[in-house]
Amino acid sequence: MSARFEEIDWRPTAMGDISLRRRRDPASGDDVYEVKLGDEFLMSSLFTAGEIALTRLGLAKLPHPELDVVVGGLGLGYTAQAALDDPRVRSLVVIDALGEVIDWHQRRLVPLGASLASDPRCRLVQGDFFAMVDDACGLDPREPDRRFHAILLDVDHSPRHVLHPRHATLYQPAGMRALAARLQPDGVFALWSNDPPDEQFNSVLADVFSESEAHVVDFNNPLQGGTAANTVYVARKAADGN
Repeated sequence: MSARFEEIDWRPTAMGDISLRRRRDPASGDDVYEVKLGDEFLMSSLFTAGEIALTRLGLAKLPHPELDVVVGGLGLGYTAQAALDDPRVRSLVVIDALGEVIDWHQRRLVPLGASLASDPRCRLVQGDFFAMVDDACGLDPREPDRRFHAILLDVDHSPRHVLHPRHATLYQPAGMRALAARLQPDGVFALWSNDPPDEQFNSVLADVFSESEAHVVDFNNPLQGGTAANTVYVARKAADGN
């Protein structure tokens, strides 16, 4: 049995101090993994329904027998693992701004680390996803012009509540058009949000993509009791690539 509480790792980063913690849930006796940036909780292994739904809802729209996928935001790995659980996924690039988070997975300090780090389809890349969308090197440093069947993004709290001010431009029409250029024709962009569906962002997606919708994902909240909800936006590029 694990200790009741353990700080597994703590490091200073350009975004602030980041820490990985493990605690024992008194109700279930299970280990709960949590990530904090400064004093703010970024993620918890107690709440993974939204991250998994991000992948499943995004990939469900794709008819292709083989898929090349990008995940923006590694976190505890649940979005990436859900992608690898889909047998159609032949390659997965996972981009995270913090090398420390990638290191946790490579050192097997988090529950899904061994699975992600050892899967030959999966490549963990340190980089600024938001800058890479616009950069000439693209979302795959090995293939600058590469386009993907799906781009799944889980970094900011929502399009309105971003972790860094420079992220905000991605959620505007020009940012979404730049991202859509990284998709194959008929490709899908999916975004996790902690806020309810946002009418303004829905309008941006409708202007850029051929179809889009916002899914509300309900899940149990054992900390507060009852249920909570995330939003997953799914937008599809036109089959003709426009």
